[in-house]
Amino acid sequence: MHTKELIIEAGRSESQYWKDIWRYRELFYFLAWRDILVRYKQTIIGMAWALIRPFLTMVVFTVVFGTLAKLPSEGAPYPILVFSAMLPWQFFANALSECSNSLISNANLISKVYFPRLIVPASAVIVSFVDFLVSGMILLGLMAWYNFVPTWRILTLPLFIGIAFAASIGAGLWLAALNVKYRDFRYIVPFIVQFGLYISPVGFSSSVVLERFPQWGWLYSLNPMVGVIDGFRWAILGGESNLYLPGFTISMGLVALFLISGVWYFRKVERTFADVI
Repeated sequence: MHTKELIIEAGRSESQYWKDIWRYRELFYFLAWRDILVRYKQTIIGMAWALIRPFLTMVVFTVVFGTLAKLPSEGAPYPILVFSAMLPWQFFANALSECSNSLISNANLISKVYFPRLIVPASAVIVSFVDFLVSGMILLGLMAWYNFVPTWRILTLPLFIGIAFAASIGAGLWLAALNVKYRDFRYIVPFIVQFGLYISPVGFSSSVVLERFPQWGWLYSLNPMVGVIDGFRWAILGGESNLYLPGFTISMGLVALFLISGVWYFRKVERTFADVI
C-alpha cells in the first residue's frame, strides 16, 4: 500500500491549510459516507424519511396558506410553489443541525490526530445535500402530476443550489465553532431552525410580504434565506415569478458575508478545538 510521510511543522496549518484539505480528501469522503449510513441506520423505511417529512410539511402549508388563506401562487400550482421553497429550506435547516454537532460528535477523532478541522462540518453538509437530492424527486413528481413544464430558467437552478450551499456552510461553520466552546448552541440551533421557518417565505410567496409592507422589503431581505428561496422559485416556477432585485442583492451580500466570516472565524479558533472539546 502506498503511504506518504507527513511532517507536522510549526506554522504548517497556516501555510498549507488548503493543500492539506485536498490531501485529506479521502477522510472527507469517509466521514460523509459514514454519516449518510448512520443517519438511516436501524430505521425501517430508511431514505424514505427524506421524502415523508418535506412532503407532509408541504401538504400542511398548502392547506393552510393555499386553501384556507387563499394566498397567490405566482401562476403555479400551490404545492409546487411551496415545495420549490421547501427544498432549499430543508437543506439549510438540516445542514445547520448537522454542522453544529459535527465537531462534538467527532471529538475522539479531533483530539487524537492532525487534519484540517474544516473537513468535519463540510462533510456534514454533504449529508444534508443527499437529502436535498432525494427530496427533489417529490418536486419532479408534483410537476408530472400537475403537467407543469418549467421554462428556460430551470437551467439557472445549479447557480441557486450553489448559493444555498454557501449559505449553509457559512452559517454552519459559525455554529460548529461556537458550539465547541458554548454548548448553549445545541439548544439555540433548533430554535433558529423553527423560528427561521416562520420568517422565511416557505409557505407563501415573498410578493405577499412586499405588497403589504413595501417599505420593509429591505428589512425582510436581511434574512439570507429570503434571497435563496426567491432564487429557487424564480428558476423553477418561471412565468409570473419575479425577483425583487434590491432585496435579492442584500440577501446575496449577506450570504457572502456569512461564508467569508464563517471560514475566517473557524480558522481562527480551530487550533483550540482539541483542548476545549
